[in-house]
Amino acid sequence: MSTAARRSTLLEVARLAGASKTSVSRYFGDERERLSPPLQARIAEAAERLGYQPNQMARGLKGGHSKLIGILVADIRNPFSVAITHGVEQACRQHGYSLLMCNTDNDPEQERQHLALLGAYQVAGLVVNAAGSPERQLHQFISQGTPVVLLDREVNHVDTEVVGLNNQRAIALALDHLTAQGYQAVLYVSEAPERSSSRQQRLTHFNHDATQRELAHATLLLPADGDSDGDTTALETLRRFLSEHSSLSCAVLCANGNVTLDVARLFQKLGLHLGEVGLMGIDELDWCALVAPGITTLAQPTDTIGKTAVHCLMHRITPTKVAMPKQLSFPPTLMARGSTQR
Repeated sequence: MSTAARRSTLLEVARLAGASKTSVSRYFGDERERLSPPLQARIAEAAERLGYQPNQMARGLKGGHSKLIGILVADIRNPFSVAITHGVEQACRQHGYSLLMCNTDNDPEQERQHLALLGAYQVAGLVVNAAGSPERQLHQFISQGTPVVLLDREVNHVDTEVVGLNNQRAIALALDHLTAQGYQAVLYVSEAPERSSSRQQRLTHFNHDATQRELAHATLLLPADGDSDGDTTALETLRRFLSEHSSLSCAVLCANGNVTLDVARLFQKLGLHLGEVGLMGIDELDWCALVAPGITTLAQPTDTIGKTAVHCLMHRITPTKVAMPKQLSFPPTLMARGSTQR
């Protein structure tokens, strides 16, 4: 005979509290204020004594909605994703929602599967850091009344709020700093931009701004993970850039935190010292302050970005007359360190 503990029921809570099932259901639903304080106290005490936990998923599915917010991130290994998710989770908790997170590993097929899963859970809202172009599935969410907010990356033909970094300001601030430090040639290093609007925007703004400033400049697109031939190509591209501009003060600007780490490894392989060649990255990571003499970064306001995404969802879940802007972009903060001091 099984000795597993049996889950207590709503009816048992009602009997112990001397209340109706309807009252107990209201207590654990969205109508607690309709009950008198003494009745609320009796129900709370009975539930605690019985160890009763309501099945929130079943309640949500029955009512056609849940107290879940879904978040889809392109790469949970990226510190940016971790920091953003922390801000999203804090804001969800503040509004009485729980967070259901799915990671796609930048795989569009995995993204489609996770979106189907989030749809099955009938999430109340969805924050999406897209890996591909899931416009058809996102349109399905929106048409069914589920609000969607895009994080960092736009999706073609999906008309909703996009929350992220002000990429134009980030590139301008980076080049302002590098030119003020006396750098005359800048190599911009990024991951492939095809499936990321934020990477595309940063690359476009870099080429435009560097040309306007009459800086010698070039770009390097890093290969996919594990591509040893691509690593060799990246190493040779960096070596060639430094050789071709040996008469100028050279710096490398990295598109995000992962790229900064990759370029730091390239520096190590070439025997370059930080400061000998300037190094600067978008995204503030803990290790950047620890590697002597420190790596200059642009810190994204990840907490604010994550919380703003949830604020947009709440604005749609409980509509108001005040419209939200479609683009909510935030400036970075310069964290100047020794890697760009000449």
